[in-house]
Amino acid sequence: MQKEELLHLHMLMVQIKKYYESVSGNTVPTDEYDALSISPIHIHKNKNVHRVALLTLGSEIVAQMKATMPVKNAPISAETHADAIPAEH
Repeated sequence: MQKEELLHLHMLMVQIKKYYESVSGNTVPTDEYDALSISPIHIHKNKNVHRVALLTLGSEIVAQMKATMPVKNAPISAETHADAIPAEH
């Protein structure tokens, strides 16, 4: 994967975090990501550092989502939770 693509994915992951926080009302704790001291605008940093940041942020978002699921570790089906998924127009 090219560095440019990693930077784009990194930015998208930050936007996913913000969107999730806005629709769920939950704050995603990102202690590990914050400790890396890197953001998508740090284009001068190494591509591998951005890869680690992207994966770390993704893991922390998923961990928060799992922690706040209504029924812990229950599979979510599209039919039963379609009304709970916000749609953008």
